[in-house]
Parts: sequence; structure tokens; C-alpha cells
Amino acid sequence: MSEYHNPVLAQESIDALKIKKDGIYVDATFGGGGHSKLILNVLGAEGKLHGFDQDADALRNVPDDERFTLNHHNFRFLKRFMRYHGIEKVDGILADLGVSSHQFNEAERGFSYRFDADLDMRMNQRQAKNAADILNEYEAEDLQNVFSRYGEIRNSRTLAEAIVENRKFKKIKTINDFLELLGPLVRGKRNQYLAQVFQALRIEVNDEVGVLEDFLQQARDILAPGGRLVVISYHSLEDRLVKNLLKTGNLAGEVIKDDFGRIERPFKAITRKPIVPSEEEIAENSRARSAKMRVGELVGG
Repeated sequence: MSEYHNPVLAQESIDALKIKKDGIYVDATFGGGGHSKLILNVLGAEGKLHGFDQDADALRNVPDDERFTLNHHNFRFLKRFMRYHGIEKVDGILADLGVSSHQFNEAERGFSYRFDADLDMRMNQRQAKNAADILNEYEAEDLQNVFSRYGEIRNSRTLAEAIVENRKFKKIKTINDFLELLGPLVRGKRNQYLAQVFQALRIEVNDEVGVLEDFLQQARDILAPGGRLVVISYHSLEDRLVKNLLKTGNLAGEVIKDDFGRIERPFKAITRKPIVPSEEEIAENSRARSAKMRVGELVGG
């Protein structure tokens, strides 16, 4: 577990779950097990915790605790696996989105521009398509959309056209292949530009936005009345989806009224503004810098 990051907003997220000793909880992004360990510390003997993680490396971190069950699958299948275990409703769900420090620091995983390795970026290594496949197969228009939407790259069109032109002569297979291509295209601070490009590519490889949308819709269905949803996000696309769900009950943020003109609000927002890490936490854990945590309680409890 030492290879993994310290859990972001650790105590704040556990407090936000408002854990009942005999409750049923979900850690949707198990990873190094940091948040799960803290939840288990609060749960009583009758409590249950289900973790989700599709990354094979996470299997090494499973605690020896009969109250814990790891579902070695993507958390977009939340409802399916809860029903598989005979669970209709849970008392709280925690999701810490994004990539773990472990994944960034393992050179062969291909997540970071700091190392040379195959351009992979798959969180689930059983998945067929990796980052190199996307760079070598997508049309220019599709590449532009990926870099613009997920990385907010200002010269996304130029970048997309350069990729398509360059791959005519040489396939892009490794991180260094990609960095060589990116060199003349960098705008602004190099590290920031590269981080945004790699983030966009990673989000596309793992369908992170689609996964989050599936998860959030199911989280509303599977929470018991009074149950808490706690989500830590790291970029604006994620945060907007979470904010919309907690504010309006849907991902589009559309205000829906009943037959009497009353606005339907299935969640009570526990935090008006997102909770962010302290300066001390950011100094100790750079991954926390862009973190935003939102908390909602399903109405009816």
C-alpha cells in the first residue's frame, strides 16, 4: 500500500459519510485502500464495505477483514454487483476519482510524460484499446475533440492535424515518440501543456466521463434515504457532473418540476461549496492540489 498516494481529504471524506456502525458502504475507487481502511476503522462488527477497482495492482491491497469485499471491476457496474451480492440499498458511497500516484509512478503503465514507455494509459489492462491506438487510429476531428474537451488545449486543431500528418511516416508507439511530436507545439508552460494533453488522452482511453455518468446515475438509485454520496473530483468536467446531480438530481443540471410546480430535489447538498484540501495537505501531497469534494444526502432519511 506504500506505493499508493495518501488518501486525499481523508478525514473530511470519512466525516462526510456520517458512518453508521452497522451500515453498508461503498468505496468506488479502492486503489491503495487508504479510504477503505479509514471506513473500516469506524464501522462496527456488523457493518459491510464493498470496494471497486478494475486495476489488477489493487488486488495486492485487499485488507484481511471479513467485513470487506473487493469487486474487481469498474465502478460503472455499481448496481449490478450490489444486486449480485443481494444488496438493494447502501448507506453511503465514496468515490475518489482520477489516477493514483502508483499508476503515475509505474513507468510501464504509460500514464506520465516523465518516463519513456509504451503509450498505454489503460486503468484496466484487460481492455483492448490503449493510448497509442487512439493516436494512430482516430481521425483529426475526433482527436481535436478529445484534446479540446478533456484537456482544454488551445491549439487542439493544430495538434490533431500534426498527429495525423506525422503518423503517415511513423506510428506513435512510445511516450518519447509522442513527446518528440509535441515539442514544437507546446503553448505556455511546457509541463502544464503536457499534463493537459496526457490528461485528455487518459480520459479518452478509459472513458472516464462516461464511467462517471453511469456511476452517478446508479448512485442515486442505490442509496438508501438519508444515505450520503461523497465524490472527490480533479477537473471541471467531473465536478460539473457531480454538482448537477446534487443540485437537480440529473447530470444535465435541468430543473424538473412536478405537477404542482415544485422543483424536484432528490439530494440535499451538505456542502454549498466544494470542500478543498488545506495548504498543509497540498504541501504534503501534490495530488490534492486540484481536488474538490462535494457531499449530498438523499432526501427521505
